[in-house]
Amino acid sequence: MRRTSALALTLAVLGIVLLGSASVGYRLGWWGLGPAFTMLRASVYVAMVVAIVAVIGVALGLMARHWMSVVAAVFAILLAAGTAAVPLAMQRTGRSVPAIHDITTDTEHPPEFVTLRSLRERTPNGVAYGGGAVATEQRRAYPDLTSLRLPIPPDRAFALVEATARSFGWDIASAMPAEGRLEATDTTRWFGFKDDVVVRVVSIPEGSRVDVRSVSRIGRSDLGANARRIRGFLAALSVRARA
Repeated sequence: MRRTSALALTLAVLGIVLLGSASVGYRLGWWGLGPAFTMLRASVYVAMVVAIVAVIGVALGLMARHWMSVVAAVFAILLAAGTAAVPLAMQRTGRSVPAIHDITTDTEHPPEFVTLRSLRERTPNGVAYGGGAVATEQRRAYPDLTSLRLPIPPDRAFALVEATARSFGWDIASAMPAEGRLEATDTTRWFGFKDDVVVRVVSIPEGSRVDVRSVSRIGRSDLGANARRIRGFLAALSVRARA
């Protein structure tokens, strides 16, 4: 009874360590993306084992009226549920979005990387846009991602673009007001993935048009990260422009 609950609790802690180690080890360069994702899947299996052992521990504890064992087993179940929730949420997100990693508000003429071009050419995903197939997938999944039109001149719009990018904590690679182009890199919090962004500002009769392109350096699917980044950036930029 006590041993069963203790075993469940020990396995639950092991699952949490396994989950955390997947990203920490990847960021430190101890292993690649494949082993890291294998560890994420393994943490789910550990959580399933914990649930089975813990349920047995709860049953035995209730029969013996050993409440500490019951509490320990229930706590193990909660830890296991929290551990499994993370990779399962990633899997669910991956199934709900297209397997693309290059997102832009202008699929016909995507903003081009200049400063970051040579760096991106050395990454697995490269620098070239995927063309019509990627554009079709994007429009189907993210129909709201379109160019942002602002009723202000390009120089003012670019200043707001740069201020917004810095407020997001992006690492600015270049800011070229005369060319209306800003390039930056954003690092994801958990795994530390590097995604590159280029923002283009052009003059239009009613003011300025802003287009954004966000691209992952590795991975076929970005799990919707680039779309969320663009959406959040344009929303924040709109607020600054209205202010």
